[in-house]
Amino acid sequence: MTRLLLCLPLVCVLTLPLRAVDPCVSGTPVGKRPSPYSFLVATGPQRGQQTCYVCEQHEGNKPAVIVFARTTSDSVGKLVTKLDAAALAKKDAGGKVWMTLLADKADLDSLAKWAQKQGIKNAPVGVYEDEDGPPSYKLHKDADVTVLLFVKQKVTANFAFRAGELDDKAIESVLKAVPALFEAKPTERTEPVPQP
Repeated sequence: MTRLLLCLPLVCVLTLPLRAVDPCVSGTPVGKRPSPYSFLVATGPQRGQQTCYVCEQHEGNKPAVIVFARTTSDSVGKLVTKLDAAALAKKDAGGKVWMTLLADKADLDSLAKWAQKQGIKNAPVGVYEDEDGPPSYKLHKDADVTVLLFVKQKVTANFAFRAGELDDKAIESVLKAVPALFEAKPTERTEPVPQP
């Protein structure tokens, strides 16, 4: 009986790591419209300006990828670089990729240096000055990286990764969702014809 009581805690400890961790859910759900938000851009021609790329992409129902990140790790840089290359390969579709760092205070110089070191050429990188992110996006506090793909004003794919989860396999899972984003052709925005 004593042996059984002594072994029971050991069995419990050994089975804990086998329990699967629930996936992190963060951001606008698939099928819903991502809300416009502005952030301070650190790279490219709009450096130093508050910009709303969601607004621009909604205007023409164009495809887009938003990367919300709480850290500037090499794996985040690798993800943004690969997404940027995928968008550039389909530039005729009008797609855009950008990264929004969630931070209490913007340090545009450090962020621009990080983006340059990572080899991010075309995708704008900037800061939303609130660690929680834009309120309408409901970004989970445990999500170190949230990736949203949308076209025609609807999210088509949503990925969320806790700290340390964004590895090569996770990056590949995001990249596999990109071709479908560009297959959905954007519709032309039509203005009403004035009546005589």
